Amino acid sequence: MIHPHTELQFISEEIGHGVIATQFIPAGTITWVLDQLDREFTLKQFQEFNPLYQNILDTYSYRNSKGNYVLCWDHGRFVNHSFKSNCLSTAYDFEIAIRDIHPGEQLTDDYGYLNVDTPFRASEEGTKRKTVYPDDLKNYHKTWDKKIAAVFPNINTLDQPLEILLSKDIKKTIKNVIEGAEPLESILKIYFPRK
Repeated sequence: MIHPHTELQFISEEIGHGVIATQFIPAGTITWVLDQLDREFTLKQFQEFNPLYQNILDTYSYRNSKGNYVLCWDHGRFVNHSFKSNCLSTAYDFEIAIRDIHPGEQLTDDYGYLNVDTPFRASEEGTKRKTVYPDDLKNYHKTWDKKIAAVFPNINTLDQPLEILLSKDIKKTIKNVIEGAEPLESILKIYFPRK
């Protein structure tokens, strides 16, 4: 489920729709949580679909560490890619704002950690990276881990509308990580190793 202080808006002909903040979302806010309405499809199920459904899953889903396709039920599936993303996924089935997100600003992910199947050249942003690759998680997880670690302690100090969707175990893990009782797990945990 995507953060409630967002809405779907048309961005441009090239990009299509995107998820826009309707209120200020401070760094450390949980912006998305995998929930019970999100659908997960195995590779076998994907291959059994006709091309229309395969195209929808290719466009709107991500692949988890098992290689399954996860399709968000709400407008979370419209979060666009950016090499300068303001949200990052964690090893705990939720995403977090890694910097302040202002009203009217898009929520963005770096698709490099979404286990894309094929490389694609992204829109120009003036960054060194120009292409998203299936193995980006292996190459950039340390950088992403540092960004997550910098804002992770804010989780318990901020209003978290999506906290209700977190399991007791995840809440306990968050508390333990913030208190130093256990390490923050690397985003590399969500990598799907292809054979």
